[in-house]
Amino acid sequence: MFDAVPQIVQQIFKAHGTKHHFVRHQHICTTGEAATHLYFVEKGRIAITKESVGGKELTLCIATKNDCIGESILFTPLITYPLSAKVLDCCTVFAISKEQLEHELSENLAALRECLTWIQIQRMREQTKLRDLLLYGKKGALSSTLIRLANSYGEKKTDKSIQISEKFTHSELASLCATSREVVNRLLQEFKKEKVISEENGYLTIYRLDYLQQFCECEQCVEFLCRIN
Repeated sequence: MFDAVPQIVQQIFKAHGTKHHFVRHQHICTTGEAATHLYFVEKGRIAITKESVGGKELTLCIATKNDCIGESILFTPLITYPLSAKVLDCCTVFAISKEQLEHELSENLAALRECLTWIQIQRMREQTKLRDLLLYGKKGALSSTLIRLANSYGEKKTDKSIQISEKFTHSELASLCATSREVVNRLLQEFKKEKVISEENGYLTIYRLDYLQQFCECEQCVEFLCRIN
């Protein structure tokens, strides 16, 4: 329901924006760079990250098709991007200037209302994710991340298992959990031993979602909040 930028806002990007292509490992924007544009994702995957001065990286979410990058600068006095956007797969985006988008939204109250609702949902997702990362330890953080991946990319099988349709390296999972790859490796091995998950050719399958839910005190919140994108 709230997984994508509202159609009416997508139309503004496509009508007034310019199309750009990026390859893997490129940055669309970086923390501290002048915040001049917002981006609508037509295809591809982009990691939205926050880095510490010491080089540690936290992936806040994975932007995919029909997502927006940079929405936090809208109607604010921010002059630099608070987050970075790093391309995981080759992607195509529409770029529109902050001033242009603010003008178009101000002239179209229906679009503005839908955009604000969508942005609020993004903030609520970030809050619930940060809660899980801070309160429930490394195992809770990884369990929460796997649950969110299942809600975002999960394909339910006849045996009631959930296969995650996108590949994630252990380094990418570690960044999503704000921990080290070594910790993620150890915890995944533990989950495999307990028959909670399996991993084949880089694809994860979850067999016991309830097992993961106990480590992050899952509140059974609505699914559109418990997502990685």
